Amino acid sequence: TVNAVRDIGAGLKTLVGGELTRYNEMMNDARALATKRMVAEAEALGADAIVAIRYSSASVMQSAAEVMAYGTAVRFKA
Repeated sequence: TVNAVRDIGAGLKTLVGGELTRYNEMMNDARALATKRMVAEAEALGADAIVAIRYSSASVMQSAAEVMAYGTAVRFKA
């Protein structure tokens, strides 16, 4: 989540236009964390790779969003 001061600043920024740098950074960090968790889970399953990776994000409530990473863990057959 982002603090209230950032929310107010972001709200004003949407009125005048421009990039929401802090929000973009937060979402990039969330995607990186979701990817890290997905890789860890695939490794725990003994996977050699993850294919068909896709990301989804949704607003959970004001000032909060979730980012999900999906993929198929695969093992190579010798």
